[in-house]
Amino acid sequence: MKLNSKVAVVGTAVSLPLLVILAVSLRFDPGEIPSPLIGTQAPVFELLDLDGETVNLSQFRGQPVLINFWATWCQPCVVEHPVLVDGARRYQGRAQFLGIIYQDETEKIKRFMAVRGGWGSTLVDSNSKVALAYGVYGAPETFILDRHGRIVEKVTGAMSPSHLDALLGPLL
Repeated sequence: MKLNSKVAVVGTAVSLPLLVILAVSLRFDPGEIPSPLIGTQAPVFELLDLDGETVNLSQFRGQPVLINFWATWCQPCVVEHPVLVDGARRYQGRAQFLGIIYQDETEKIKRFMAVRGGWGSTLVDSNSKVALAYGVYGAPETFILDRHGRIVEKVTGAMSPSHLDALLGPLL
């Protein structure tokens, strides 16, 4: 066998398994990896809202809670915003909506909300400790908690109104 033929055979033998692994891996969306927090108590936190008032997650025990990590620079967050505004209005008094600022500036959030409206308490996670505790790696990410403070679902990306209803409805 010529040297070029040996190189071709060895090259094929090495690259073919790598191509198969790559092809199989492309079937999976890394955003769809389930959170290991599902079914566990939500990490507790105490953060300041945009008005400087302290908000503690434990004060909402007894009702479902939606926690949404978002930012003004996040285009899917902008798309999702009206869904959350409408959802907070429809579920008012039956579920609590909390927005946690994810790697953004408080003043930008205030300007954004002045134009587009708010949908719940907006909390400042200035050092990203809460985002880290929840394993957030991008925005938007939403966690749904039951009445007992257990995480029942995590959603990566923007939610539709029907998806929001499917998640919160059974918890009411």
